[in-house]
Amino acid sequence: MTAAPPAFHLRGVLLPEGEHRDLWIADGLISHEPVRAPQTLHEGGYLLPGLVDAHCHVGLGPNGAVELPEAIDQARTDRDAGALLLRDCGSPLDTRPLQERADLPRIIRAGRHISRPKRYIPYISAELEHEELLPAAMAEQAANGDGWVKIVGDWIDRGTGDLAPLWSDRILTEAIAAAHAAGARVTAHVFSADAVPGLVNAGIDCIEHGTGLTDDTIAEMAGRGTALVPTLINIELFPGIAAKAGKYPRYAEHMLDLHARCAGTMAAAIEAGVPVYAGTDAGGGIKHGRIADEITALHRVGMSREAALGAASWAAREWLGRPALTHGAPADLVVYAEDPRADLGVLRSPELVVLGGHPYT
Repeated sequence: MTAAPPAFHLRGVLLPEGEHRDLWIADGLISHEPVRAPQTLHEGGYLLPGLVDAHCHVGLGPNGAVELPEAIDQARTDRDAGALLLRDCGSPLDTRPLQERADLPRIIRAGRHISRPKRYIPYISAELEHEELLPAAMAEQAANGDGWVKIVGDWIDRGTGDLAPLWSDRILTEAIAAAHAAGARVTAHVFSADAVPGLVNAGIDCIEHGTGLTDDTIAEMAGRGTALVPTLINIELFPGIAAKAGKYPRYAEHMLDLHARCAGTMAAAIEAGVPVYAGTDAGGGIKHGRIADEITALHRVGMSREAALGAASWAAREWLGRPALTHGAPADLVVYAEDPRADLGVLRSPELVVLGGHPYT
């Protein structure tokens, strides 16, 4: 059993409020009131609620599932980068043992991806022979996860040689309703335009990647409050994916087009008021610990620096139902020497990470 951490005191500029404040930590929780015999942990700098990677895959590597020790290393890398809350968007590894460790970020698990045979990366997802099985599979994954279910919305169809949806509109409506009835929200991997309307109209809660969004689907998402996690540093890989797709020229051309239009697509979504959050897609072709790069990428496509920070901190925490630096909340925070609202580059060098009241430097 991990011993209770000592009481601490910190003072700095608290974000997003922007005020110089004192914070205390006792029994691993934030206190806005002085506590007995605190040790001064840090004075000066800028204090943020622990960063959030809203799309990553702990337990997944470039070749599929990894062993538990490697998954622990992945989570530790995220922690040291300041990402203290991870929304794990599907993993072939049961990572519940990591949730029991006080030294690792808090993980919100989505169970396994749900796909169709030969319509996703091999050996990662739960593959359904018939789409009619989707509602029951969604309910099953809802029971296995922490309030989220992840489906594959589109992937290359080798028969047509291009991206295509995996599910009919009818079954999506039934399946998303089944997940909601089981108390879970639903998100989907989507690259192309064709799969988005059926997912959004069926009531999906979030779109991952979203490179194929159009003016119409952006407006629909904004009206419904459907979230978007664009994983911009993952989209940077699209030209390399296209280069390896020589057997499928239509698919390769499509991926290059989605990549070329990505910045404009995301800028339009941000401008329209679609709720956008930061996620790296770490665990496959992306290394863990790169949340600072994703925040910078969000700023590059149109978010203000402060909004991009919020998309990976206080706003993302609110969306996921987790507290920020409120009185009584778990003491999960990151300290920076300089103001990240002025220079996002400082995010790559945290002065101090505090997780559950335990300091890490």
